[in-house]
Amino acid sequence: MTEATIEQLRIPESLDGELAHDFLQAVEVSRQVRIHTWGNDKLAYTAEEFFAQCHDPYEWNVVLVARSGGDIVGRAGIVMPLDDNTELAHVTLDVLPSVSGMGLGRKLLEAAEMFVRGENRKIAMVETNHPAATLADAKSEPIPASQGTGTLPLSSREARFAYSAGYDLERVEQFSACALPLDPALVAELTEHAAATHKSSYAVHQWLDTCPEKWEQDFVRLERDLVDGKDGDAQEPWDVAQLRETEELSALTGRRTLVSAAENLETGALVGFTSISVLGNREDVAFQDDTVVELAHKGKDVGLLIKVANMEQLMREFPRAGTIFTWNAPENSYMLSVNAQLGYVSAGMTGQWRKDFNAL
Repeated sequence: MTEATIEQLRIPESLDGELAHDFLQAVEVSRQVRIHTWGNDKLAYTAEEFFAQCHDPYEWNVVLVARSGGDIVGRAGIVMPLDDNTELAHVTLDVLPSVSGMGLGRKLLEAAEMFVRGENRKIAMVETNHPAATLADAKSEPIPASQGTGTLPLSSREARFAYSAGYDLERVEQFSACALPLDPALVAELTEHAAATHKSSYAVHQWLDTCPEKWEQDFVRLERDLVDGKDGDAQEPWDVAQLRETEELSALTGRRTLVSAAENLETGALVGFTSISVLGNREDVAFQDDTVVELAHKGKDVGLLIKVANMEQLMREFPRAGTIFTWNAPENSYMLSVNAQLGYVSAGMTGQWRKDFNAL
């Protein structure tokens, strides 16, 4: 391989014409990496989805590419929030399997770190992916996450890469997949089980893409509680205006969102919700997003009730969906048990790694 060079990719104004060639080639590199990692391209962005992401008004997306002999063989995607957490930068590395092991990943990471530090970002986050098969025989010393109970083995090539680059393992999440459609008998059984536990104290309300005005204040309150609880970081207040802006942005990208929420019939307030997203240009794959239930209503299978209902909504609205993916903290035993009842199977782990430049 000729000596690779690193350069910033110009984001085209459209996906048509010669100016989009390099952008499409970078998207294809990412797709090939995910095929190599997971055995399929179900977790790969389509060109349309990635193009929309690059024009998100709430974050600045920069792409660095490694070029060899005129061809793009690797890329570093940099996402920098523009609203909250403006000290952060998220870096995604993709290097073609055919040139793996030649130092391109390290070279791309160093270039990405130089870029984000130049933009006065204090913290870089890097994600590593670990299929279940690669962890089955891991025997080396485990690296414990600073948050939660997860670990990753130092024998993992990806973990060793991040660790040797000076990153600390912040958290680990279990990555799971569920085949669709669900057996109607299973859906009925789980719904009945949840109803028996909570004694019909809740009603389920559903919507697609747009939260009904009746529920917007409750939904925002639940979203705010969810966001405030993540990582213990202070967040800007989440309000109805931001909710509507987010919904409009999703509509522009073509992403669809399905929500099922639980109303406490005694108070008339929403006490929990769960959401699923479907990519605008790929209806065969869905993603389980956030699930939140207020503390006072936990232990009553409210989470099971709304997750089963939302899976039914997904199968009804998007019958082509053949797989749904989700990520959960290993210590979240209740949600993992709910997912197991629904038919989710562990596919691997993902690691979130953090480097604080102030500490260097």
